[in-house]
Amino acid sequence: MTKLQPSREVFITCAVTGAGSTTDKSDKIPVTPQEIADSCIASAKAGAAVVHIHVRDPKTGAPARDPALYKEVMDNIRESQVDMVLNFTAGMGGDMVFGSAEAPLPLSDEGTDMVGATERLEHVRNLLPEICTIDCGTMNFGEGDYVMTNTPAVLREMAKQVQALGVRPEIECFDTGHLQLAMWLKENGWIDDPVMIQLCMGIPWGAPDDLHTLMAMTANVPNDWTFSAFSIGRNQLPYAALAILAGGNIRVGLEDNIYLDRGVLATNEQLVERAVQTATGMGVRVMGPEEVREKMQLQKRWG
Repeated sequence: MTKLQPSREVFITCAVTGAGSTTDKSDKIPVTPQEIADSCIASAKAGAAVVHIHVRDPKTGAPARDPALYKEVMDNIRESQVDMVLNFTAGMGGDMVFGSAEAPLPLSDEGTDMVGATERLEHVRNLLPEICTIDCGTMNFGEGDYVMTNTPAVLREMAKQVQALGVRPEIECFDTGHLQLAMWLKENGWIDDPVMIQLCMGIPWGAPDDLHTLMAMTANVPNDWTFSAFSIGRNQLPYAALAILAGGNIRVGLEDNIYLDRGVLATNEQLVERAVQTATGMGVRVMGPEEVREKMQLQKRWG
């Protein structure tokens, strides 16, 4: 298991937009494919080696999983000739919203989006990014009736399909049991070395982002796995330092936090710049995209 030794070099992932209802809270959230691509490009220029990409309905800002939108984002990034590792979410399509506390069924039409493993991976299969994320587990999410739904059978099928595509999965662990599911996938040969995981801290009702919980999570990450860690909200930027001290890599971005300072709305590139400052101020070297490709044995198919 991982010994808690500080990282000497790190890569930064920028999660540029996410699927949350943040567009009414900040006018800096990228929505259209062009805006998302432009934000990825700016983040890469600021020091992010990896960009984590969701797409949104260009008219409403609502979360979407239309492969055509992903293609437009990818094409715009390619045209820029700015190098970065592309990481597409595969989390969409596992959203279940119950009717109410007294009448949970039928499920609510607003927010429920449940499809099979193959459909959830359509954009990954069509476009072959270097990395795609797999949310490793089911959990209550927030204070309403929404449940993020990823059964072991679905996780197994998604992992096997991603493996066959030659895309590197990044396993998203929101709680301690999710880490055990990731180990189960690896032990059964459904994900390959080098294993890449993300510790997603501070999301209700997953693992809280206190230091003891982070240490418990990192202490159980196998020593030969590569992990990043982040927290949502006000602790996102402090977690850049905590991730380094725990021996991991950094994730920042507007998916998880919309502020640069108290009351000051951020752009993605500003959050990346702040993470770079934190890392370099701690004597840590920030890796570029080609170094990440070599480290994680990624299959670059463009550029």
